[in-house]
Amino acid sequence: MNTIFIQDLRVTTRIGIYAWERELPQTLQLDLELGLASDQAFRSDDFNDALDYAAVVARLNRYAGEHGHQLLERFAEGVADLVLAEFAATWVRVRVAKLAALPNVKALGVAIERRRG
Repeated sequence: MNTIFIQDLRVTTRIGIYAWERELPQTLQLDLELGLASDQAFRSDDFNDALDYAAVVARLNRYAGEHGHQLLERFAEGVADLVLAEFAATWVRVRVAKLAALPNVKALGVAIERRRG
């Protein structure tokens, strides 16, 4: 199995169940692992065979800026759906955390794994 990972991506979004939370931009931390359908890039050393990491990061930043969800759970599901649909991953593991959302808590969040089909 071949995977690509993106670790500690910080995105800015408006999220929360309380109206006051959605008034202020918040930083979320994302960690992703993407299962690759092909191992061609590992053999060919050709960018055309590879997943464009920068494109994934840019798309996730746009998604964070555009989304309107209240729950981290739904945000994580949207990230998984996006990666599976737009980047041809066979599976994805997504971890989304709010940073310092509660006193004495460094991060809290959700983790999901989804497969195409």
